[in-house]
Amino acid sequence: MQNVLIVGVGQGGTAILKLFEQIDMINVQAVADINQHAPGLKLAGNKSINTYESYIDALNEPIDIIVETTGKEEVFNDLKKYKTRRSVLIPGTVAHVIYNLLNEKESLLDQLKKETDSRDLLLNSIHDGMIVIDLDHNITYVNEAAENILNLNRDEMVGHLVTEIISDSHLPNVMKTRKKELNQPLNLSNGKRIITTRIPLVTEQGELLGAFAVFKDITEVVELAEEITDLKNIQNMLEAIIQSSEEAISVVDEHGEGLLINPAYTKITGLKESEIIGKPATADISEGESMHMQVLETRRPVRGARMKVGPLKRDVLVNAAPILVDGVLKGSVAIIHDLSEIESLTSELKKARQIIRNLEAKYTFDDIIAQSTEMKLTLEQAKVGAKTPVTVLLRGESGTGKELIAHAIHNESNRKHYKFIRVNCASMEEEALEKALFGDETGPPEKQKGLFEEANNGSLFLDEIGDLSVELQARVLHVLENQEIIRVGGRKPIPVNVRVISATNVNLERAMMEKEFREDLFYRLNRLPIMIAPLRERTDDIDPLTQHLITKLNEDYGRNVRGVKTKALGILKEYDFPGNVRELENILGRAIISMGQNESYINEKHLPALRKHSFKDLDLFKEPENSEVIPLQDALDEFEKQLILETLEKNNYIKSKTAKQLNISLRNLYYKMEKHNLGKDVQS
Repeated sequence: MQNVLIVGVGQGGTAILKLFEQIDMINVQAVADINQHAPGLKLAGNKSINTYESYIDALNEPIDIIVETTGKEEVFNDLKKYKTRRSVLIPGTVAHVIYNLLNEKESLLDQLKKETDSRDLLLNSIHDGMIVIDLDHNITYVNEAAENILNLNRDEMVGHLVTEIISDSHLPNVMKTRKKELNQPLNLSNGKRIITTRIPLVTEQGELLGAFAVFKDITEVVELAEEITDLKNIQNMLEAIIQSSEEAISVVDEHGEGLLINPAYTKITGLKESEIIGKPATADISEGESMHMQVLETRRPVRGARMKVGPLKRDVLVNAAPILVDGVLKGSVAIIHDLSEIESLTSELKKARQIIRNLEAKYTFDDIIAQSTEMKLTLEQAKVGAKTPVTVLLRGESGTGKELIAHAIHNESNRKHYKFIRVNCASMEEEALEKALFGDETGPPEKQKGLFEEANNGSLFLDEIGDLSVELQARVLHVLENQEIIRVGGRKPIPVNVRVISATNVNLERAMMEKEFREDLFYRLNRLPIMIAPLRERTDDIDPLTQHLITKLNEDYGRNVRGVKTKALGILKEYDFPGNVRELENILGRAIISMGQNESYINEKHLPALRKHSFKDLDLFKEPENSEVIPLQDALDEFEKQLILETLEKNNYIKSKTAKQLNISLRNLYYKMEKHNLGKDVQS
C-alpha cells in the first residue's frame, strides 16, 4: 500500500483527496495546508496538518507519494529535499490536470444522470409498459406502467430471465430472428390481456444489444367491447323476436312518438312504419283513447282496453305497459290482439270442450261445485277413496252427480292413465248386459272381449247396480273376489285387474231384505260408501251451480247470459228439485231459450213452471181462474210425469220394479223418463 501526503487542499487538492480515498491501494496519511480554512482540512479530519516539514521529519519511514497541489514553485522545490529514492513527487501541474479530469468526469456523470433521470421520467410518464432485456435474456429495465400491469415491483423483475416473469414472452425469439412483432395479443398469468410490440435492439453497425417490448393493458377495453358485442347481440335478438312475433307490438318513446312496430302490427292495423315511426301515439287510433299516452301519464300498465285501429277500424284488445330503466320512464310498449282472432279461438275452444266431453273420465274434483258443507265432506271422502285401492259405492238420488264423482275418483287414482268405462246396469236386458260385461266366447274374435277385460288396469263404473239381476250379481261378486272372469260360453278363467266403482239410488238394505240384492255383494261393494246429498239439502250449492251451468249453457246455445236475478234465484232456492242438479240444468236451459237476445239476466218470468211434488199440488185438480182451460195433452203429460216420479220414489228408484208396477216395459219407462227429464242418468 502506498502512503500519500497531499500538500495544499484547495479545490484541486480536495478533488485528489476524494479520488485517493476511493482507491484501496492508496493510504492518505496526512493533508497539509497553511490555510486553516482550506476545504480539504475539514474533509481529512484527524489527518489534517498545518505544515508538512515537521510532520515529514517526525516520520520513521519516507512518504511513498507526495502530491503538491498549491502550484507554487517554491513549495515544489522545498518538497524535493524530502524526496527519496523510493518516493514520488507529483508537481502541481499534474494535480491540476487530474483536478480538471475529475471535474470533467463529474460533469459527465451529472449530465448522464440528468439524461437517465429524464429518460426514466419520460418512460415512466407513459401509460404503456416497457421491458428491456440483454443478450442473456435478463431484464435490465422496466418502467412504472410495466410494474402496474404485471403487478410486480422493479426489484422483483430486474436481473431475472424474462420468461420467469412472463412465461409466454416472445422477446428471446425476437432477439434471435431480429424481426419486429407488432401489436401481438398476449394473456398474462394475472388474468390481464395485453397488446405488445416487440423490437430487437441493434446498433448502426449491426451489433445486437438485446430487445425490448412495449405493451398496453387492453383488459378493460376487451371487456367493454365484449359487453358492447353482447348488448348488440341482445338487441339484434330482441329485434328478431319482435319482428318474428305473431303478436302485434307497438313501442313509443317517453314523448309518445312511435319508435318501433312489427309486421304483425302492420297486418292488423294496415299501417306501415312510415305512418307510425316518429308520429304521435294516436296516429293508429280510429276510435278510442291512446293507451300509450295513458301509460306515460300514469306510469301504470293497462290491460284489456278495447278500441278500433287503422283505416279499416279493426276491433282490437290492447295491453300496454311502461318501459322503466333504473326507475326512469323511457317509453311504453303495447301488444294488440285482434278480437276476430280471439273469437275464432273461442269457437275452437268450444269445439275442443265438446270433444273433451265425449272422452272417458272427463271430470276431476276441480269440476265439481262444492260450497255446501255436505258436498265438501262428500268430496273429501271421495278423495280418500281415490287414493285407496278398494271398491267404492256411491249412493244418492238420481241427478245428484254420482257419475261426476266416479270420474273424479278415477282421475285422482293411480289408474288414471288407463281406461274408465261406464255401464248402466238398468239400460240393457240381462242377457245383453252379461255379454257386455263378461264377453262372449261364441261371438267373432274381435267382439269376444267384455268390458271387464277392456277396463283392465283401469276402472269400471257400474251405474244403477241395484237393478242388476241376482244371477249377474253373483258373477260380479266372483270377479271382485277372484279378479278373474269367464266369458259367456267359455270355460277358461281370464285374470283381470279392475277397480269397480258402483252407484245406485236404490235402498239396497231394503232390497236385501226382499232378497233382491245379495248381502255378500253388498258388503263387498260397501267397503267405502259415499253418500251424496240431494240438492234440496245443500241449497248453498244452488248459486255457484247456477253460475257454472249458465256458463256451460252459454257455450252450448251460443248465448251470453250473465246470471240470475235475486228474485229468480230465491225461487230456485225454495224449490225441492226432485231431479236434483240435472233438473236445475233443464230449468236454466229452458229459461235461456225463452230469453230475448238482448237480455243478460234470467228473471222470474223466464223460469218455466216448476214441477209439483204430489198429485194434490197439480193445477189440473184446481178450479181454473178466469175460465182458463188447461190443454188436454199438457194435463196428460203432467199427470204422467208426476205418476212416474212418485212410483219411482215409492220403489226407491228401482226402475225394473217401477216398470212392472206401471205395467210398461223397462225400455218404455226409460223413454218416458227421458221425455219428462227423468231419463237415463247422464251424470248420476
